[in-house]
Amino acid sequence: MSQRTETRVRIRPDIAAMEAYSPTASLEVFAQRLGLAAETLVKLDANENPYGPSPRALEALAQLSTAHIYPDPEARHLREKLSAYLGVDAAHILVGAGADDLIMLLLQLFIAPDDVVVNCPPTFSMYAFDAPIAHGRAVNVPRRADFSLDVDGIERAVRAHNAKLLFLCSPNNPDGSLIPPETVERLLALPTVVVLDEAYQEFSEAPSWAARVPQAPNLVVLRTFSKFAGLAGLRVGYGVLPQEIIGHLWKIKQPYNLNVAADVAARASLDDLPRLQANVRRIIAERKRLAEALAAFPFLHPYPSRANFVLCRVEGRSARALHAALARRGVLVRYFDKPGLRDHIRISAGTPAQTEALLAALHEIAEEETP
Repeated sequence: MSQRTETRVRIRPDIAAMEAYSPTASLEVFAQRLGLAAETLVKLDANENPYGPSPRALEALAQLSTAHIYPDPEARHLREKLSAYLGVDAAHILVGAGADDLIMLLLQLFIAPDDVVVNCPPTFSMYAFDAPIAHGRAVNVPRRADFSLDVDGIERAVRAHNAKLLFLCSPNNPDGSLIPPETVERLLALPTVVVLDEAYQEFSEAPSWAARVPQAPNLVVLRTFSKFAGLAGLRVGYGVLPQEIIGHLWKIKQPYNLNVAADVAARASLDDLPRLQANVRRIIAERKRLAEALAAFPFLHPYPSRANFVLCRVEGRSARALHAALARRGVLVRYFDKPGLRDHIRISAGTPAQTEALLAALHEIAEEETP
């Protein structure tokens, strides 16, 4: 008589109970969903650079001859170029597969089961999403209605929970606000590591905090090539870290976490900074034009932004319905419906032609729904 063996798949209960993260879909997937040609879509939903990579980066990718060879695990050449770009010794720089890679590495380094990280929503959602994956717990200190930080609340939370990490995004995603320098200095006095995510720094027209890291033993600055260099699809991020922290991260990072294509494209991008910086200036100008144009619609309330996008509160109508109406017209924007962001949409700054297509769609929607 055969005995039946029962197989048990023992997934962690906390992960089994988690809600999945919902990123934006690719251009091809959106086109298929909407029944439209991909080249006709105006994609303004993911804060991507509408001008794409540097031609030098594309040329470096076309000439790549080492795809069969493992990459340099220390990314020495890229770190040297980043050192010159930032004015910080390469010994303080660690690169990864996007800033997301470094966020998870920091959590793995600091967080033991039930340790706390302080999060300040509305903000980049991966801080709170990744914390429980690393066996930690995110304690939220919500931002105020104008998206400024509740500094007193942060200080109380850090001390009450003995928080290991404090995650801050400046300019903040999704509203584009900058954290004032005096606020950062005040928070650096806390007994925690302050992780300052500067993914949108190049658009802020403000100094980076990267140069401060060598003198601040509890400051970590995260940066990326996704936004200013147009390399979102290749996943290139980096961190500027104090020596005491970076030494331990070298122990736990995956040896080949930056692939050779991303490496050569990032290096070539840093060799073409004048072109990329010119594109950044074009995007800043378009962001300003976009914010002014959006404010003319009575149902949109745009917030000031120092990033490459504009967040709008939708008033007097459904933001969900507005998002869907734009999508039917081939214009993709980001829709939010969560605490602090009820009835909001976020619109990336695109090319002038993309802005015109967006505004034309908004005018059409407004005229259709006018009594």
